[in-house]
Amino acid sequence: MISLAGVALVTWTGSAVVSVNATTVAFGYLLLVLIIATVWGYVEAIVASIASTLAFNFFFLPPVGTLTITDPQNVVSLFSFLATALVGSRLSMTAKQRALDAAARQRDVERLYTFSRAILLIEKSESFPKQLVRKLAEIFELNAVVLYERRSEEFYRAGPSDFEGQDDQLKDAALQGTSFADPVRHRTISAVRLGSEPIAGLALQGSVMPDSVVQGIGNLVAIGLERSRAQDLAAQVEAAQQSEKLRTTLLDAMAHEFKTPLTSVIAATSALLDSPDQPLPSRVELLKIADEEAHRLKELIDDTVDMGRLDATDIRVNAEPTNIEDLVREVAASMRADRDNRPIQVICAESPPAILADRRLLKLAIKQLLDNALKYSPPETPITVQIGNTGGGISIAVTDHGKGIPSQEQSRVFERMYRSPAVSRQIPGSGLGLSIALSIVRAHSGELSVTSHPGETTFLLTLPAEPKGVTL
Repeated sequence: MISLAGVALVTWTGSAVVSVNATTVAFGYLLLVLIIATVWGYVEAIVASIASTLAFNFFFLPPVGTLTITDPQNVVSLFSFLATALVGSRLSMTAKQRALDAAARQRDVERLYTFSRAILLIEKSESFPKQLVRKLAEIFELNAVVLYERRSEEFYRAGPSDFEGQDDQLKDAALQGTSFADPVRHRTISAVRLGSEPIAGLALQGSVMPDSVVQGIGNLVAIGLERSRAQDLAAQVEAAQQSEKLRTTLLDAMAHEFKTPLTSVIAATSALLDSPDQPLPSRVELLKIADEEAHRLKELIDDTVDMGRLDATDIRVNAEPTNIEDLVREVAASMRADRDNRPIQVICAESPPAILADRRLLKLAIKQLLDNALKYSPPETPITVQIGNTGGGISIAVTDHGKGIPSQEQSRVFERMYRSPAVSRQIPGSGLGLSIALSIVRAHSGELSVTSHPGETTFLLTLPAEPKGVTL
């Protein structure tokens, strides 16, 4: 209809203009054919070419009003016009198709590029293959995507439609490298290869895509899966290295901490063995020293066991009514050998309420805070422990007067094994103390924070009266 309407319009225009000649009308018909071929298609252009030839003969070649041609030159002109119209329409349609193909290739390239960027931006919050197929379905506007990963032997599906009944073919593609195609339902199943080795099977359903695009998708999927596997292996290696580093650090810390009380015990017992006849008060004093240091050694062993327990994901809190002031003073007294007679001032303005807490774990946390304060402040300065009420619980503020913690590092001091580069080679330590304290405090549903500036650093520990989920 469009072709015939266009021919009728050109014919009417040529007839209405008295001075127009047959050559001008022929160019009008030819222009019409080219426009129809470019805009609508080759079939419409053929119809327009034939209709234009007949109209040109009937209305503009003598004898006008008939399809008879008396002049042989007009016969040649008419057939030349028809051939030109057909060839021109064909060329125009070919150019249009090439433009469409180029646009499609450009779109495919853009989608492949977008897909490659999406692979790089996939996060660890969810399974990598699951996010991969979802991104593939979204970017290429596919009805269904199914990925069978050979290594995990799992299927990952995405898209609004189902792609059922093809599991065996997907497995064959992943194991044997075979391919399948169903043009009727626009389905394609291909092998995902890493080099020459198939590592997965990929099924796509939706828009028809060239083989080169399907192959490109397969290559990107293979790269993404291998990248994910490499990251998993790297994480496992790093975890193993961290575990080994943690084990070595704990052993070093144990050796260092155990040395002092063990030396005292050996010195006391050696003195008794060397002089068994010494006066009773002297023997009692030596036995008292050995007993106290043996108890301290036991506490260190218990702390080490607790530290190992804190490396697990679940911390069990054995809660009991606890007087925080008494507990803090016990910890301060137990550290007298470590602080070289430095004062630890325990300030409690009012009697704090008893709370439910694991005494051993909480003592370990406070000990870590006090040990940290002793390490990073001048020997002549005191350590202050301020105990207060918070309404629903208690607060413990441990303050030292050292150089302070740079603002850019304050958010990292609770990270496991983190030590500031400025002090890591000057002051011995493992970088575990504050991390252990934070784990214990959080297990009690509390909070641990730090505020610091040059000359003063305060770690504030807050605990509720009764931790969530913890009862007697």
